[in-house]
Amino acid sequence: VDVATNVILCGEKVPGISHSPRYFYTAVTPGIHFPEFTAVGLVDGQQFMYYDSNIKKRIPKTAWIKKVDDDDPDYWNRNTEIQQRTQEIFKDNVATLMQRFNQTEGVHTVQLMYGCELDDDGTKRGSMQYSYDGEDFISLDLNTHTWTVANDKAKITKHMWDSDVGYSVWQNNYLENTCIEWLQKYVAYGRDTLQRKVPPEMALIQKDSSSPVLCHATGFFPSEILISWQKDGEDMHENVELRQTLPNQDGTFQKGSILTASPEELDKNDYTCVVHHSGREKDLVLRMADHRFQKTGSFSVITGVAVVVLLLVLIVCVGFCVSRRKNNVKTSGKGRRQQM
Repeated sequence: VDVATNVILCGEKVPGISHSPRYFYTAVTPGIHFPEFTAVGLVDGQQFMYYDSNIKKRIPKTAWIKKVDDDDPDYWNRNTEIQQRTQEIFKDNVATLMQRFNQTEGVHTVQLMYGCELDDDGTKRGSMQYSYDGEDFISLDLNTHTWTVANDKAKITKHMWDSDVGYSVWQNNYLENTCIEWLQKYVAYGRDTLQRKVPPEMALIQKDSSSPVLCHATGFFPSEILISWQKDGEDMHENVELRQTLPNQDGTFQKGSILTASPEELDKNDYTCVVHHSGREKDLVLRMADHRFQKTGSFSVITGVAVVVLLLVLIVCVGFCVSRRKNNVKTSGKGRRQQM
């Protein structure tokens, strides 16, 4: 399954350049036509590895990650063994949480999303979050080295994990150091792909004169982009809906911002969409007066292909907006895993 997504949504600020590996683990109850355990790894939204309980091995999903073989010939075998151990732990965790929630049947999932981020100014961030059946369950607080619960059922897990101080400290160290070290290696391997800059193609799209207006950017890389609306030269914060960044099939991204205004407002005011992306030296400004209107049946025409790709991700990553201890095990994409 070739998937790519950007799981961190852009905030309302001028985006800088950052790099981030993200990992998504999903365990499901057996008996459905889907692997009981899957693991997907992405760097800057580009999938580079995949594992599931059917194939029982970690495999490369992009050409540049194969360069790791030159530096670390045992990389794939070692990480396959780690994923196999993690698979068994997650299988137990599904059963544990089903019992804790008094569930004896049905399809249930335990998911983990974790990763780190490195900005171009050297700022580091990390996160680790578990969910159960698509709802937040427990997450790691990197400042206190403790776990934060999202519901009462997670308190048992918090007590166990907080009691094992070494476990939380190890995970913190992984996210703040080991993860960053591997990120830098991955970026070096995929430099031509991950550090390329492709400017967005832009369009203003409106179904009819009384419909909302979509300012749509597509085909850009990296995924960081800022789309904003202005009314008579002033930034707008109301009647504007910023859409999620979505992947395209070619490894680029798309994003949109929707303006809701009456036909009368659109006629008497100067509305502009302003787009900032690292692939362009200057901001791109689209004026409604110059573009009204490019007719389309619906906004879904624009996002349809990306949604198909995103759905593949959601099979693995749904629920996030968001081991048995082995001594001296060298890892690249994960830390120790504990049972819940």
